[in-house]
Amino acid sequence: MQQSRLEKLLEFIENEPNDEFLQYALATEYLRLDDKDKALNYYEGLVTNHPGYVGTYYHLGKLYEVLNRKEDAITTYQKGMEAARAARNNHALSELNSAYMQASGLYDDDYDDY
Repeated sequence: MQQSRLEKLLEFIENEPNDEFLQYALATEYLRLDDKDKALNYYEGLVTNHPGYVGTYYHLGKLYEVLNRKEDAITTYQKGMEAARAARNNHALSELNSAYMQASGLYDDDYDDY
């Protein structure tokens, strides 16, 4: 029987429980499977235990938005922008800034249509 992607990731994380990429991959896989609680648990663990793992902030913020936790999303985008600046990751900084502006109501997609 072929293992599912989730089963493989769980097996890998058992051997390397602190691996931030595996934690991120598990969060993403749980989100893909629509298990928001487990995805949230992994994403929140990442920002707590691996605050320099910049890719987490955008996805955690978006998940907070889906969960109608707007203030948590905004705070997460702000923290992510700080982490992106520290890492000198301008691409992530740009994406996080855009998400922050939209979540804060400071940017309207329709504004670009001129």
